[in-house]
Amino acid sequence: MSANFHPLIYFIDYLFGMIMWTLIGRVAMNIFQKEDSEFFFMKIFVKYTDPLIKIFKPITPSFIIGPLVPLYVAWFFYMIRFYFMPWVLGYSVMGMLSFPLESEISKQIYQLFNSIKF
Repeated sequence: MSANFHPLIYFIDYLFGMIMWTLIGRVAMNIFQKEDSEFFFMKIFVKYTDPLIKIFKPITPSFIIGPLVPLYVAWFFYMIRFYFMPWVLGYSVMGMLSFPLESEISKQIYQLFNSIKF
């Protein structure tokens, strides 16, 4: 964590990031599996994302096809993470707090591949 933000800010962003990526994962998994599939990972994706999809149902347009609804809900979490959180925290630059979860993951991947000598 490179910036000096309160740990609660990181916790909220990590939580929203995991929710966002789980919803995106459900859409990706739905390309290969039906939602009522017996495949373990699909069951987990559906089990943990269905409550969120039900919460967002009143603001979900009816023209969006069912398999893409989780992507629509993930878009809200993206917007919260990229625009709303920095605005609430008073940053004038949007990139100030944008995506610490993904930054940490990319740093770890870079360190892993940097340590491997080809």
